[in-house]
Amino acid sequence: MEKYEHTSHTRRQMLQALVALPTTLALTSYAGLRVRPMTPEAFAQTLESSPTPACTDADDVTPRQTEGPYYKRSSPERTSLLAPGLTGTSLVLTGYVLSRRCQPIARALLDFWQADGHGQYDNQGFRGRGHQFTDEAGGYRLETVVPGAYFGRTRHIHVKVQAPNRPILTTQLYFPGESRNARDGLFNPALLMAIQDTADGKAAQFNLILDLS
Repeated sequence: MEKYEHTSHTRRQMLQALVALPTTLALTSYAGLRVRPMTPEAFAQTLESSPTPACTDADDVTPRQTEGPYYKRSSPERTSLLAPGLTGTSLVLTGYVLSRRCQPIARALLDFWQADGHGQYDNQGFRGRGHQFTDEAGGYRLETVVPGAYFGRTRHIHVKVQAPNRPILTTQLYFPGESRNARDGLFNPALLMAIQDTADGKAAQFNLILDLS
């Protein structure tokens, strides 16, 4: 993992206003929990009214956030974190890793880690931890659970993202409608995922936009 390492006033206002709105984004269809391919341009259009970073503003790169105390190197490569002991509501997170100019970034590394449904991290093993690489369209897909909140923090998922041979972006993804969002000193509305209930749990989408031309 070691070698993998300004938004406008108007956009900030839009993001802050959307925190209070229910998510109405029509998410990607799932067939057997497989995401249907979608071009980055089409995906960007679906996000025009969502709090997810829309790939239409060249300067709107995904904000950085602190790594926190629970990161562990050398997580296993896998697209599903579901395993015995990882309790919580099922969540499927999908999205794209893109440049500022909406170009997909293939083979970008994504390293995820999170608490389980009770707000507990596995610091002895790798439950709730894993890394993967984007496909040729820059897409990624993660099967996991909705993490629990714990003292001082709202619900969130940690992720490190790195385009091949470029610097690492470390950030956190958040859930809309959480009462603790307003009290969490790290919460950033620009990092809200778009969430929808499904028959099996929840589906989420988020585009990660790197500071690359």
